[in-house]
Amino acid sequence: MGSPSGPPFDPDDPDRERRERDTEPIPRVGPDDGPGPRPGPGAPDGSLFSDDVGYGDPRGYPGEDRSGRAWIRDPQAGYQAPQISEDELAGLRADAAGGAPRRVLPLEDEPSSLVARYLFPTERYRGEWKRHWVHLAVPLTVGIAATFVLGYLSGFLAGQDVGALTTIAVLLWFAVMGWVAWKVADWWYDRFILTNKRVMVVNGIVTRKVAMMPLARVTDMKYEQSPSGRALNYGTFVLESAGQDQALREIKNLPNPNELYLRVVEEMYEPQAVEARLGKEADEAKADDGA
Repeated sequence: MGSPSGPPFDPDDPDRERRERDTEPIPRVGPDDGPGPRPGPGAPDGSLFSDDVGYGDPRGYPGEDRSGRAWIRDPQAGYQAPQISEDELAGLRADAAGGAPRRVLPLEDEPSSLVARYLFPTERYRGEWKRHWVHLAVPLTVGIAATFVLGYLSGFLAGQDVGALTTIAVLLWFAVMGWVAWKVADWWYDRFILTNKRVMVVNGIVTRKVAMMPLARVTDMKYEQSPSGRALNYGTFVLESAGQDQALREIKNLPNPNELYLRVVEEMYEPQAVEARLGKEADEAKADDGA
């Protein structure tokens, strides 16, 4: 009696062996069988189907998932850095409005002997600035005017044969010049100082005055520039703090006010950026010295 699902079994059937061979399950290559195909009865050339055939051996790269397919990698190929032309870099050297990037003036490495005595060892020095030369405008104008006026007066009195008045005019001129020299010396010793912890103003020749404000206490800071200040690049800084009594509030005639303002604000809000920039500048300086 034949089988209901197919023809009856016939041992002399010439096609029986072919049908059994075609209906056998095709073995698959497992991850532990090594790379490459395995011979078997699945194809005329003896090769077997494998998920890894044509994609490389997944076990060839450490740390890669061995299940699934893996792409073949070229061991000779390496990462090639992109080539950027000067025309492409030109756009990075200017802002969207067409202006050049903000220039940062270099910081002094060491404080002067005048300033170093007022800094404690753990304080990081950021720079010191003298007031703008316009601070000497009044003394220099007085000195020049006194020279012309008293010089003319001395000559006129000498022609009148009044020796005492001539001597008084000469002594008055020396007094005015002494006052001008004092103002110039006071300007020379007057310094605005910035560190990573505070701002300071040191002035005075005989009587020395040191005023400071911690950066942590500064609640507001601004600078003002008059039309002449914008033309000559100087301004007045105004510092506000939480306290009522402020030793340092208004500093007049500071040079490069915009640059100085950005320096102080950066030190207040981005001290890590300052340290990073200074470290980069130091590394570049060492590289230049080594070259």
